[in-house]
Amino acid sequence: MSDLRDAAMSSKAWPFEEARRVLKRYEKQAPEKGYVLFQTGYGPSGLPHIGTFGEVARTTMVKRAFEQMSDIPTKLICFSDDMDGFRKVPTNLPNQEELAQDLHLPLTKVRDPFGTHEGFAQHNNARLCAFLDSFGFDYEFASATDYYTGGKFDETLLVALERFEKIQEIMLPTLGEERRATYSCFLPVSPKTGHVLQVPTLERNVAKGTIVYQEPDGEKIEIPVTGGNVKMQWKPDWAMRWAALGVDYEMSGKDLIDSVTQSSKICRALGQRPPESLSYELFNDEQGQKISKSKGNGLSMEEWLTYAAPESLQYFMYQKPKTAKRLFFDVIPKAVDEYHQQLRAYPGQDLKGQLNNPVYHIHGQDVPASDMVVPFSMLLNLASVSSAEDKDTMWGFINKYAPEATAETHPAMDAAAGFAVRYFHDFVKPTKTYRAPTDQERAALQALAAALASEDAALAAIAEKNKIVGNDDPLPVADFASDEFLQSVVFAIGKIHGFEPLRAWFSTIYEVLLGASQGPRFGGFIALYGVQETINLINSALAGEFAS
Repeated sequence: MSDLRDAAMSSKAWPFEEARRVLKRYEKQAPEKGYVLFQTGYGPSGLPHIGTFGEVARTTMVKRAFEQMSDIPTKLICFSDDMDGFRKVPTNLPNQEELAQDLHLPLTKVRDPFGTHEGFAQHNNARLCAFLDSFGFDYEFASATDYYTGGKFDETLLVALERFEKIQEIMLPTLGEERRATYSCFLPVSPKTGHVLQVPTLERNVAKGTIVYQEPDGEKIEIPVTGGNVKMQWKPDWAMRWAALGVDYEMSGKDLIDSVTQSSKICRALGQRPPESLSYELFNDEQGQKISKSKGNGLSMEEWLTYAAPESLQYFMYQKPKTAKRLFFDVIPKAVDEYHQQLRAYPGQDLKGQLNNPVYHIHGQDVPASDMVVPFSMLLNLASVSSAEDKDTMWGFINKYAPEATAETHPAMDAAAGFAVRYFHDFVKPTKTYRAPTDQERAALQALAAALASEDAALAAIAEKNKIVGNDDPLPVADFASDEFLQSVVFAIGKIHGFEPLRAWFSTIYEVLLGASQGPRFGGFIALYGVQETINLINSALAGEFAS
């Protein structure tokens, strides 16, 4: 066994921990189907949202981890429940009145409100696949409509018909009294209206493979359970799919824990072993409300990619899947900068450290080098103070710090410059709030401007700070324009002017000069923005040009 496989078998990174549970299923022999099957589910009753992407991304991480431990082939199926009945019209869709006419039809039979595909589900399926393809995910798309009508579930549906009473015994205790009275695990697709009907099963004929139900108009109809004439209620449907396909691993949201329990029981009743599962915490919006396809709250996949590179979204998805996280625009800059911090750390880590690094689970063994010579959060502040309209403006600042960098040699940096301008105009600019300085703050800012204007004044400030803190170290011998020297100057001014704790001084800088509650390491900001430009910024703030 290679060093990589040894390290993978002992790694505490959550994808490896999950993969080891899957591997344990086949300790004695490989799967009869010839591969280990990972699955994700998608309900196309609403537009694809970021949670759907997160499930595919995370499952891919577990699949990749499994591949480091075992030579058994793997497959990932992204399964769309597109034969479900259309129960309600999402409020974020156009053509609401027309869609209301299609209620109760299978989602693949509902008209496409956008007019681009044969049906609503087909539109949403295409959007999902296009997005997943853009990330290069290795998956196979599966449609419930195709699987039901194409006969892939027929054998297991006949088993379900035979074991109808066992399935009912599992489901009925979980239902309310009214629902229990009419519940059937089979939902007929009406040959009259095309609707997916929630009606009792009146009779069943195992030998013929049929059930009898009553139409809303009173007519009794006998139909086979095969060939797409019925679909199953969703918990039995989930179990039937696991059993029919031999699913080995599927994760789902915390809100589906009970559903996993019931579906696992049904899967066993069908004679098959349920998959390994992970219950992840749900994403919330800025107000702490659960993200919903029908509400359209929270961030969409497209919205995240408007302001940051795809890898930052994958990084966000990697983090602590069992911990609830708020998913709104303010998390983007932090995710971008942390992702690049991990990229920079990766080459210097040992194998154990690399396998615990999120970027390994995003990129596998082909982890790229970071070319972000300036943090994204810093770019946002530069865009803010310069009111940048394009990324060329940003490159003017970047090249002060890294003269050798170009858009061609640093493509991620170039993309981030454009993202920063867009993010600033859409989110930072509308919320900027400057305040006037107090007398103490005004004196300190005046002293900072004076120290930046003269190297002698800067060194004198550092010397005075050293006396205050009892530091006998010699004065720094450094490039006056370096971010380390400039940070020392900023720090010294704060100490001299009695800011306790010192973070109050940095809060002053951000609130008075940048109109924000937090900001960058200010020495680095000065080095990028420019010493004289920073002096001008301070003078403008002190002249009352920012605060209203």
